[in-house]
Formats: sequence, structure tokens, C-alpha cells
Amino acid sequence: MKNLAKKSLDFTSLFEAEIFVWLMLKAWQHPLADDKDFVNWLLESASEALHNASKGQQFIVGLPATDLNFVAAVWYAESCAVQSEEAAPETLEARKAWLTTVRRTLPSCFCNPDDLVRGVQI
Repeated sequence: MKNLAKKSLDFTSLFEAEIFVWLMLKAWQHPLADDKDFVNWLLESASEALHNASKGQQFIVGLPATDLNFVAAVWYAESCAVQSEEAAPETLEARKAWLTTVRRTLPSCFCNPDDLVRGVQI
């Protein structure tokens, strides 16, 4: 049986994954949403995170490695990039705002799925 990280990794090879990443960037006004190279890089980075998570590497506190989902992997990849890149302050602030918005809008993507079933976190 495949874990969620592995299932999400399988999704990254579909054309729909690229569309989904672009929609995530556009919907929450990411400053690089129209940069095709950035979108491709973000999808590749999320795919790499999912690959490693499917083998047990944990990236987000409170979210078991094998439960890393596609949304959380995209968020994680951008979070790492924001921490390591040098860019104009206004661009970095807009990217950080995007990260905050995604996490606030979709909190269930960032917690242990078992907590949702038990009603512990919503």
C-alpha cells in the first residue's frame, strides 16, 4: 500500500500538477506566478521533497513524513527557497505573505491526518 507522500509524488508527473501549482500561485498572489521557470522549479522541488518524504524524511513539524501531501510539499519547497534566496525585499515579503496565506487557508494540509479524523485539529 502506498503512503500519501508516494501517491502525491505520482501526481507530480501529471500535467495537472503543473496547472495546480500555477493555480496555487495565482490564487494567493505569489509574485512569481507568471514566471514559467519558477513554476517548473517549484514543481520539481516539491517532487523531490515528496520523494524523500515517501522514504521517511520529515520536513514539516507535526506532519509525519509519509503523510506529506502535494500542497504541503509545494509550500515546503517555497519556504526553503525564501529562506535561502536573496531577492528584493518587497519580493521576499510578498513570497512570505503567500506562504502565510496558504498555511492559513489550508491548515489541514499541515497536520497529522489522524488528528483530523479524531477531530483534534481543524
